[in-house]
Amino acid sequence: MGISIYIILSGAIGVLIGAFLAGLIIKNNSKKIEDEAREKARSLVREAEITAEGIRKDKILEAKEKYLKLKSDFEEEVGKKKNILITNENKLKQREQILSKEMEQIKRKEAELDSKKENLNAQLHAVQVRKDELDKVTHQRITDLEKVALLTREEAREQLIEMLKDEAATKASSHIKDILDQAKLSATKQAKKIVLDTIQRTATEHAIENCVSVFNIESDDVKGKIIGREGRNIRALEAATGVEIVVDDTPEAIIISGFDPVRREIARLSLHRLVQDGRIHPARIEEVVAKTEKNIDEEIIEIGERTCIDLGIHGLHPELIKMVGRMRFRSSYGQNLLQHSREVAKLCATMAAEMGFNAKLAKRAGLLHDIGKVYPEEAELPHAILGMELAKKHKEHPEVINAIGAHHDEIEMTSMLSPIVQACDAISGSRPGARREIMDSYIKRLKDLEELALSFEGVNKCFAMQAGRELRVLVDADNVSDTTAGNLSFEISQKIEKEMQYPGQIKITVIREMRSVNYAK
Repeated sequence: MGISIYIILSGAIGVLIGAFLAGLIIKNNSKKIEDEAREKARSLVREAEITAEGIRKDKILEAKEKYLKLKSDFEEEVGKKKNILITNENKLKQREQILSKEMEQIKRKEAELDSKKENLNAQLHAVQVRKDELDKVTHQRITDLEKVALLTREEAREQLIEMLKDEAATKASSHIKDILDQAKLSATKQAKKIVLDTIQRTATEHAIENCVSVFNIESDDVKGKIIGREGRNIRALEAATGVEIVVDDTPEAIIISGFDPVRREIARLSLHRLVQDGRIHPARIEEVVAKTEKNIDEEIIEIGERTCIDLGIHGLHPELIKMVGRMRFRSSYGQNLLQHSREVAKLCATMAAEMGFNAKLAKRAGLLHDIGKVYPEEAELPHAILGMELAKKHKEHPEVINAIGAHHDEIEMTSMLSPIVQACDAISGSRPGARREIMDSYIKRLKDLEELALSFEGVNKCFAMQAGRELRVLVDADNVSDTTAGNLSFEISQKIEKEMQYPGQIKITVIREMRSVNYAK
């Protein structure tokens, strides 16, 4: 037990001694490190001070150099401005000297002018004295002449004036007559030259529109299909198109007859489609004819647009473009209306250019001058007035409107384009081979015949055929009975006899057809 206590005490004492020694060692080391750190810090401070001093010296040198440079630039700039001021001052001195010399010259000239003015005043005074003396002498002579002639001055003047008036009037009338004769001769020659140049420079066609179209077929077997059983197909086609289809012994050809070119074209295209398709029966015929009519309307618009593009006419109203296209299917005395209008437009443009007028406006008026002939509705007014109203409705140029209305002298001409259009219309229509005189009256008679039949109640459609020798009338089956149909044909024939003049006789055929249609769904 005692040994254990001793050991413990010895260990504790040893620990304390070790701790004390360790503390002494650590304290000595810490002091040494602190001294080294202080020495290092002093060294860094010295180095920083040396570096800062070097930087300060560099900056001072740099600032001195910059100051010297700025001072040099300033002195140079001041020197330049000083030189400029000296130069300007010298120039001012030179100008001052020049102005002084000019002022001296002006003063000398003023003195000379004053001297000349005094001389002129003296001369004017002398002239005035002489003028007064001349007036006295003239007055004395006039008084003496009045006493001798027994006339006053005013009376003599009036007599002299009257004599001069008569002589001048006689000479003037003679000169005016010579000038007018010369102007008429020159104007006639110039007008003939312009017209001849215009005709020679315009190429025209001489084809005349016919009232028949020929539909070519590959074989005569097709004729039987077109006629159909008991003629049902051909009757349906004639009823739908309003033309007469002649199927005779002519090899590989079918004749389509009708005075309306639009109807003939619809019939020809419908036949072409039906023959290509092979299905020919009344229902199919009506369907094809309806589609063809729609296609013709589209073609009419395309023809109108193409015509305007070819002639270089822009800004035309769509409705007028459509009516221009419809001219393709109209004729005037056998002359195609669109071809006639194109020809007149070119003639007008050439003639207007020769005369120094607006060629584009003249071409526009020439194209539209007969637009009233394709008016969509029947009217009692002349075609020139109808065309003028159409142009006015679609806001055409006033000169174009007047040219359309005045080309047949229905209204007064107010523009120089109007006589040009009238002359070109006459040139186009009067050239040899352009027209057939009987064609217009013949077509008018056929139209009057159809309009007369359409005036009766219950009539749906009416077609003049066989060159006006037959009139086919299609009536509404709901409103017209079989008995009424017979009476209707008699009434139409009586009205035709009373109101129309025609060669031979006209056959009136009233067709009444009842159809009952239902759909299986």
